[in-house]
Amino acid sequence: MNELRKQTSGRLLSLDFYRGLTMFLLIAEFSHLFSYMTSRELEGSLIHVIGQQFHHVKWEGLHFWDLIQPFFMFIVGVAMPLSFSRRTAKGDSESQIRKHVFKRAFLLLVLGWALYCIDPGKIVFRFQNVLAQLGVTYVLAYLVMRKSTSVQIGFSAGLLLITELLYRFFPLQGFDQAFEPGQNFGAWLNILISGQEDGGHWAMFNAIPTAAHTIWGVLAGQLLMSDRSDGEKLRILMITGIAGLIIGYGLSPFTPMIKRISTSTFVFASGGWALLALALCYWLIDTKKYLKSVLFFAIVGMNPLFIYLFAHVGGADLIQKIAIPFSNAIFGWTGETGSKLALGTIVLFCLWYICYWMYRKRIFIRI
Repeated sequence: MNELRKQTSGRLLSLDFYRGLTMFLLIAEFSHLFSYMTSRELEGSLIHVIGQQFHHVKWEGLHFWDLIQPFFMFIVGVAMPLSFSRRTAKGDSESQIRKHVFKRAFLLLVLGWALYCIDPGKIVFRFQNVLAQLGVTYVLAYLVMRKSTSVQIGFSAGLLLITELLYRFFPLQGFDQAFEPGQNFGAWLNILISGQEDGGHWAMFNAIPTAAHTIWGVLAGQLLMSDRSDGEKLRILMITGIAGLIIGYGLSPFTPMIKRISTSTFVFASGGWALLALALCYWLIDTKKYLKSVLFFAIVGMNPLFIYLFAHVGGADLIQKIAIPFSNAIFGWTGETGSKLALGTIVLFCLWYICYWMYRKRIFIRI
């Protein structure tokens, strides 16, 4: 634990834990563990019920898994004021920081786009994944982060209002059904840019409304850097988080809560959960000093870009191919489902261990 304290000296441990846990769950998807948890053989069991929460809602509604991408967008926002203050302390000018922001955003956008070109083996123009969308939200959050709190809140609300109006009043026939899959503004924009609608109805335009998550993260980061007491910081985080839930769930009868097109109610509700999750982490780790699980998850969050790309481009599948014969030999007696659950757990542990090895070797890949 002393080693962790040295590694994270001057850092917000609760944020390291929050980011690490979120990344751990993101890479867990590539281990196929969540898919194995919802196999037919487990229907009716507690494992199956829990496993369903680790899959996206087909259209309207909210599962726990629908919160992971908003959490990540939000966490990046929280880290921005802390990161920029360290750069300023080291002597970086505002122009140097601005150059870094736009360079990083461009690389995130390119990396996110490039991931879509791997499977078809040809150039396609899709920008729905978390990296590509983050390249947009990062810049939008940066452009207003020096403004007052009211301006930042107003700007994020404006993005949600623009989204609401575009979906509700888009005039083209065939794409004028605001909240129907494949028949809305988001589907039209997908076709305009990529030539086809996304098979899962994920909208490229989501980068605009979900920028609110990153902006709210910036505001939370600025709050945690302020001179307010821990109790006051927690109260503000909890009050704003609960307000987000009330707005999101309260307005859902009028605007459905749909992650795949990032409706305003989804953004408010998921933003509320993100704020409450940060409040919980901050209370447990930075206030109560409960540090037992920090290292296990924090090391995953220290190389988030690398482990996400590694798992995404086939690293997890390679580990699975290597582990299958050993998993079958050791856990075959549990049956096919039990063996698959063990396999998914092994793959996830190996992905975690890669992060641990890089942490021990002080290898941190950043852009």
